[in-house]
Amino acid sequence: MTESSDVALAFDENELLPAIAQDAVTGDVLMLAYVSPEAVEQTLETGLAHYYSRSRDELWQKGATSGHVQRVDDVRVDCDGDALLYRVEQEGGACHTGHRSCFYRKLDSLHDELTAETEVVGERTFDPDEVYE
Repeated sequence: MTESSDVALAFDENELLPAIAQDAVTGDVLMLAYVSPEAVEQTLETGLAHYYSRSRDELWQKGATSGHVQRVDDVRVDCDGDALLYRVEQEGGACHTGHRSCFYRKLDSLHDELTAETEVVGERTFDPDEVYE
């Protein structure tokens, strides 16, 4: 079976796709964010991770405020074209809470449909109060 090298990116109705940032060396999953076509273009042009903030309704470069940039080794597309994987070299922490990864809590149990008991298992790499004054 011959596979085509072209893939149609399946942006949603808001022109967004989920993008996972993964440490290119360790394989650790660092964060999940959303990207617009412009964010993907900026990422490919600059080599720095760009995302789209749904809450602020704007394009943003990871680390523009904190200095904790993500240098992108490559961008991978899943089989359906509806998710991206940014393989990155992370400077500092990836999470705005100061942790290396946004996935710093282990889910222990569900209290109900909206709340869960967790255990902090990840390391904090910076103080967000100092970075985001």
